[in-house]
Amino acid sequence: MVLLCVPDDAIATAAASIEPPAVLGHCSGACGLDVLGPRRGFSVHPLMTVTPAGADFRGVWAAVDGSDPGALDTARTLAGVVGLRAVRVADRDRVAYHAAASIAANYLITVEAAAAELLASAGLDRQVLVPLARAALENWARVGPAALTGPVARGDTGTVARHRAAVAERAPQLLELLDALVGATRRLVTEPVPVQAAADPAAGGEGARDG
Repeated sequence: MVLLCVPDDAIATAAASIEPPAVLGHCSGACGLDVLGPRRGFSVHPLMTVTPAGADFRGVWAAVDGSDPGALDTARTLAGVVGLRAVRVADRDRVAYHAAASIAANYLITVEAAAAELLASAGLDRQVLVPLARAALENWARVGPAALTGPVARGDTGTVARHRAAVAERAPQLLELLDALVGATRRLVTEPVPVQAAADPAAGGEGARDG
């Protein structure tokens, strides 16, 4: 068994360099099993941000898949060894799954960095935003879109307009991002997303099965 921990664009080349009959695995969230070529393969993608300081995988979900039951069992076993909770994500769903993960983690940092940049123009450090950001995320985790607060949710258009003017004056490079966020937030208010009952992700169908 060989587990390839390389960038997505390098998986196919790395896989081609491994002599059969080794069972190959990769850790990509966006790639399916096809990048491993016509051989037995599996994938394990921890749904967790990993920095140079490392990460704690205990209790974290991991998207797994396998070309056959044995390969899938290998993926589930590897996930369990480091404390991950395995959920099967089929090839057809991988890119959407990974895009959702990027929005939830990568682009969240982009939004917080923009907020900190604007806040700095008022002479304040980003740390004053941390309790607010944590509370908003925790509220969303608990109740979903119903956690939305603020001027857009209240229909306070005057305040939203003043926000835009302040950004245009102090951080015009953030104006496009602000407009996109306001537009998306307005859609969330006017076209609310149905709140689904909390469920174990591993209890789903073909695209999501527990290990």
